[in-house]
Amino acid sequence: MAAAVSVLVVWAVPAVRAQAQQAYRAPRAADGHADLNGVWQAVNTANWDIQDHSAGPGTMWETGSIGAVPPGQGVVEGNEIPYLPAALAKKKENFANRRTNDPEAKCYMPGIPRANYMPYPFQIIQSPQGILFVYSYASANRFVNMGKPVEAGSDTWMGTNNGHWEGDTLVIDVTGLNGLAWFDRAGNFGSDKLHIVERFTRVDPYHLNYEATIEDPSVYSRPWKISMPLYRHVEKNAQLLDFKCVEFSEELLYGAYKKK
Repeated sequence: MAAAVSVLVVWAVPAVRAQAQQAYRAPRAADGHADLNGVWQAVNTANWDIQDHSAGPGTMWETGSIGAVPPGQGVVEGNEIPYLPAALAKKKENFANRRTNDPEAKCYMPGIPRANYMPYPFQIIQSPQGILFVYSYASANRFVNMGKPVEAGSDTWMGTNNGHWEGDTLVIDVTGLNGLAWFDRAGNFGSDKLHIVERFTRVDPYHLNYEATIEDPSVYSRPWKISMPLYRHVEKNAQLLDFKCVEFSEELLYGAYKKK
């Protein structure tokens, strides 16, 4: 009897959650679509490593447990990134040199999809003409064109973003990425042929479901996917504060030249 009850609970809880999500209808924004306005943040360890990982030392041993890597469950579907052999070697090289080569350490733009799960909040500002994503880290931002799709004029850190609605899900097609951003501090990466399709769905008053399908034939053998919840900031006077980190990177970037 106890075993039967346990099985029923295991099956029933996800079913109840799924029914609740299906029944939920997001409030409407000025454009009549689901309202995604707000300050949102991922609460996970994907910025350290998008795959499953154990706790580990940081890159600065003298700081002890400050800066150490926390353990975490991955956000990659199946926990596998299908690297081509040469790209896997490059990923391992990135990891070995992460203290100085990670673009985050240099306060470069975070790129997509990393901007959405760094340990800092971001804000979505929605209008009928377009949707603005503003990120706390490095004052990064991107504008999602909701009109006729446009082609990338040049490659950039945050890419060219064309959006459309599929029901209450915002779908963003991201191209024109420069291939310089990493996906995490573990050195996972893509090239300038990276193509990402993101999906933002408001599943209840306090959460968005975020999914991104990633393809890059020069780096991976097939497309792959990440997913995670994003949490809405509900504290009084919740607002986005800029994390202007350039000045903190000057020694890393230019210290060797100053010494000379």
